[in-house]
Amino acid sequence: MAKELRSFPSPQPSPRGRGGSREEQSLNPAVIGGGYAGMAAAVELAANGIPVTVFESARQLGGRARGVLYNDTQLDNGQHLLLGCYRETLGLIELVGGNVERDFLRLPLQLDLHGHFSLRAPRLPAPLHLLAALLNARGLSWSERLKAARFMLTLRGMDFRLPHDMTVTELLQQHGQDADLAQKLWEPLCIAALNTPMQKASAQVLLNVLRDALNRKRADSDMLLPRIDFTALFPQRAAAYVERHGGKVHLSCGAESIVPKDSGIEVVTALGAQRFSHVICATSPTVAAGLLRPHAALAETVSRIDALEQQPIYTVYLQYPAQVRLPHAMIGLHRSYSQWLFDKGCIAGQHGLLAAVISAEGIHQELSQDELAQKVITELGREFGIEEMPQWFKVIAEKRATFCCSPALQRPAQLTAIPDLLLAGDYTAGEYPATLEGATQSGLRCAGLLLRNRS
Repeated sequence: MAKELRSFPSPQPSPRGRGGSREEQSLNPAVIGGGYAGMAAAVELAANGIPVTVFESARQLGGRARGVLYNDTQLDNGQHLLLGCYRETLGLIELVGGNVERDFLRLPLQLDLHGHFSLRAPRLPAPLHLLAALLNARGLSWSERLKAARFMLTLRGMDFRLPHDMTVTELLQQHGQDADLAQKLWEPLCIAALNTPMQKASAQVLLNVLRDALNRKRADSDMLLPRIDFTALFPQRAAAYVERHGGKVHLSCGAESIVPKDSGIEVVTALGAQRFSHVICATSPTVAAGLLRPHAALAETVSRIDALEQQPIYTVYLQYPAQVRLPHAMIGLHRSYSQWLFDKGCIAGQHGLLAAVISAEGIHQELSQDELAQKVITELGREFGIEEMPQWFKVIAEKRATFCCSPALQRPAQLTAIPDLLLAGDYTAGEYPATLEGATQSGLRCAGLLLRNRS
């Protein structure tokens, strides 16, 4: 698969790593924010021969997908996974020195709600692999399996495009997907992809993900579980790549303000005021709104950012004795606090370390962190017979992890009303929800706009 990934077409506008023209090298861009969006933009510019300066307010890179050290154990601030169709993210990981086959545990498409539902895709060409998986799924009646298969064929016939957007719940009702089928199959997929409850989630955005993951190549639906933390996976390597290409990456150095000038944009940080030809603002929505708010010309952009509703993700890490393990590297629970469980021993050699992920809004938000951890411990004992108590636990609550991906949402564009100021982030305009691929695509889009519109 590594050869296949290296052959993916690079994002426009120009071939990477071939240096730049004299005109390109006169550009002096800055990127504010060292998450996946910001580092994607920085790498794309560096690959085109343009030295770039990155400012990151935290002590480490990665933004909302970063490594966290706790009790001498390497964790992440949230347990993410990638899909085989995340071409831009996987391509950039390889570009900066990663190896997709080494850095990930690759699993064929599978959904397993312990004791209630199981779906596994065979090694058939797409979309036959999905149809076979649906028709052989356990935990659904034969009628429900036929309904799910017909639904996917209908969506394929529509080229996964709706005449107008609606909620996922409304789409499922229109196509006869009953409540049990929705709870076991479509709801877990929707929440995993969009981090938004079905009754609030954009059907069209979900179809965009299903189109890319399930309708092209079989490997596009593979689930990739990182063996290393999310800072090491891409941003850290990206920083080294940027610096090898003449750029700079400043940590613990966030932007205090951005000031448009007659020529270029001034960025004020702890290092003082510096002038740049272009600025790509790739921070969180809240920080971006704060930087843009003083400028009247950006009122519409700020208004769209302010209008975004936020959704949480809670991750509960539990360190059990080394012999404790789950039946699979990744397994779900049905109608439980824990939605998805990850066995970090199987994935990354961190034996006895389990991670429970709870996505989107819900009753878990009413619990204290200790209460939530105890709920997860109880579920692990009930479902898998784990009698041992964890040596420690750590709850990481990202209360503003993603935007609420609602129908026909007006997300802010990458281009702003201020010349030479661009906006990157998984919340900006695009076909994808708030995923690593969505963030990466936005950063590449900003870099492409900068290159195409250079003076």
